[in-house]
Amino acid sequence: MNILFAGDVMLGRLVNQKLKLIPPEFPWGSALPVFSEADCRIINLECVISDKGRPWSATPKVFHFRSDLKNIEALKVAGIDAVSTANNHSLDYEYDALFEMLAALERAGIRHAGAGRNLEEAREPAVLEIKGKKAAFIAFTDNEPAWAAKEHKPGVHFVPVDAGDPRAKRLFDIVAAAEKASDMVIVSAHWGPNWGREPVPGHVPFAHRLIDCGAQIVFGHSCHVFQGVEFYRGGVIIYSAGDFIDDYAVDEVEKNDESFLFIASANGRVRSLALCPTVIEGFHADMAPFSRAGLIAAKMRSLSAGFGTRSEWDAVAARLRLYPGE
Repeated sequence: MNILFAGDVMLGRLVNQKLKLIPPEFPWGSALPVFSEADCRIINLECVISDKGRPWSATPKVFHFRSDLKNIEALKVAGIDAVSTANNHSLDYEYDALFEMLAALERAGIRHAGAGRNLEEAREPAVLEIKGKKAAFIAFTDNEPAWAAKEHKPGVHFVPVDAGDPRAKRLFDIVAAAEKASDMVIVSAHWGPNWGREPVPGHVPFAHRLIDCGAQIVFGHSCHVFQGVEFYRGGVIIYSAGDFIDDYAVDEVEKNDESFLFIASANGRVRSLALCPTVIEGFHADMAPFSRAGLIAAKMRSLSAGFGTRSEWDAVAARLRLYPGE
């Protein structure tokens, strides 16, 4: 099976203004056809999609991202199968907006994980059917501790990246239980700081622990730039997928407008990962032009080589292929 991942998808602010006037295909740009190549498509939804709510004010927060409720259609045209809602923007417009979005996703047949009406719901894996196989999708974040869901309080699945913390131990138990009940386990991790090409040191052993407990894919995001990819014990770790769609200012050094579509080829074990270089241009994603695609891929090759990952750049197809080290 082929499973496609895209990093942070932010449909608010200026992207939302564009979507008031033009079709829902707009945010995906020339990258849209690639989505149809996969058997399943998963993103981190870095905003709330709702017409309700008011900006979160209970604790300090600078940025609030909301997209009109009708923009659920933007997810549908790309065939998005599941979204992570465990991040630092799903409660930007308080609980009413979150509830409206979750209901809209459910009506659209888009699975979601990582936020809910209570802790049990926020922790609950989304179940995906992929080519006759059952996949469990679990999402957590170490951002916004004030948003942590409780037994009788809505919020996100908040988990500190500390293997000794009781919330982390509970996450490991959830992964282990999901592994017994499904053919594949995918864990979405919205973690760490906004910048940096290297994973936070604690992320590496934590990701390894998730795979040791039964995950096959760890899908990391939150950092505005992509980080290296590691193959570990039959699984794969995308430490940061970077930004995929947004209206952010571009740092000329960090190049937060560069990312990939990550397509994992899996059959019990993850055999390889195909990466299609992308750029953000005019508030939408595009396939990177040929002259730039090779440079973006070269960065990822260098970052991933530090994890022992083998790579091949296919200049004709403009795809970077990653494999476990020998």
